Amino acid sequence: MKKHQFLDYRNKLILAPMVRVGTLPMRLLALEMGADIVYTEELVDLKLIKSVRRLNPALSTVDFVDPSDGTIVFRTCALEKSKVVLQLGTSDAARALAVGKLVQYDVAGLDINMGCPKEFSIKGGMGAALLADPAKAAHILRTLSSQLEIPVTCKIRILPDLLDTIRLVQQLAVTGIAAIGIHARTRDERPQHRPHPDVLHAVASAVDIPIIANGGSRDMHTYDDLHKFQALCGADSVMVARAAQFNVSIFRKQGILPVDEVIYKYLRLCIDYDNAPHNTKYCVQSILKELQETPRGKRFLQCQTLQQICEIWDLGDYCRRRQQELKDRGNAGRANVILTQCPTKRQKLGLPDSSTDEYQGVIYRNVAFLRSTYTSDTQLPKMMLYVHAGRTDKEPPCYETLRCDKLFRAICSYDGQRYSSSFWEKNKKQAEQGAALVALLQLGHLREKTLLDNGSLIS
Repeated sequence: MKKHQFLDYRNKLILAPMVRVGTLPMRLLALEMGADIVYTEELVDLKLIKSVRRLNPALSTVDFVDPSDGTIVFRTCALEKSKVVLQLGTSDAARALAVGKLVQYDVAGLDINMGCPKEFSIKGGMGAALLADPAKAAHILRTLSSQLEIPVTCKIRILPDLLDTIRLVQQLAVTGIAAIGIHARTRDERPQHRPHPDVLHAVASAVDIPIIANGGSRDMHTYDDLHKFQALCGADSVMVARAAQFNVSIFRKQGILPVDEVIYKYLRLCIDYDNAPHNTKYCVQSILKELQETPRGKRFLQCQTLQQICEIWDLGDYCRRRQQELKDRGNAGRANVILTQCPTKRQKLGLPDSSTDEYQGVIYRNVAFLRSTYTSDTQLPKMMLYVHAGRTDKEPPCYETLRCDKLFRAICSYDGQRYSSSFWEKNKKQAEQGAALVALLQLGHLREKTLLDNGSLIS
């Protein structure tokens, strides 16, 4: 079949597929820094098959949305269309083909994960489980290569025996795929183990299609180190994972950028493309590493919203303006979905069918409890509200808690009124503090400006 576009996998620097890292902002930043090709995080076939493709004019993106809760399964844009490869987790040729046909006009290539050693993948017959069934792996690749209009690749790990590895790669190479990415460790080896570039060198000389070397991050500290690992493996290209996760400017020929500059650039892209706060936080944590223990790092760890994170890196005003702009433009496919706005979540919580959270007389505000902004226990919202009740001879506040998907949200009942925060917390105590914070704000005992300045209140 004639491919509608051809992605050349020779002499390329490639961002490896990394769960929770390879979302749109990081992929775009990698391209800006000098990467030639970027892989998405692994996306499971069953999740993608049920997604709905949606154009998002507010963001100028193509969104694949989970219709059950509105979350974004995969988001891409024109800036990466000719350079992004979607990595798929699958164990079935028919499902993989269905996904391929769904996404093939929005990506430059499709990669099948045949190397992930995690239990989830193995139990589902995906990832490294396919290494034990070469015939099945070859069937999946042959099906896709013959029926899709984009190049197909796979990513594997080496086998304990060199000859077995060579035979496996030769068997996969004749299925019509465009390249093979090889992690230079076995299924049971981890990053602390040394890679085996000699195995990749032997494999590369045994096949004609491009071999992409992966697994050398522990020795990658500069741009030149990428090419050193590629040469050591005798590979056509090199794929970078952890070294790029820690500082994506490793792709930058002019040299590594300071951590704060990388975070600033990354956050701007997260703002521009409405990236989910939890995903943004995970990636910034990876970049900060030991700096999480600094006062600023600890303040960052308390953040729950994109706005709060951006305040720390002097992007608060930009984030606020951009989010208002997106709201005005009708961003169709918000990544930051409020759980109770999703029909399935509302049903699970036993909440009435409503377009807002103002149900059952509850007053809610977009206020998050940030422990780092309070210097003593006597200043905590619950204590402040309790003291106020005593001074005004009112019944002390009481709290009820909602739980959903390991997250908590509380409703504070005080003086005949109920209050709640729109944010879901990691534990019951923080949820109660958030509800008390809303009560104090609504009763006029806290100033909105104070909460806006410290990032607690999202306007």
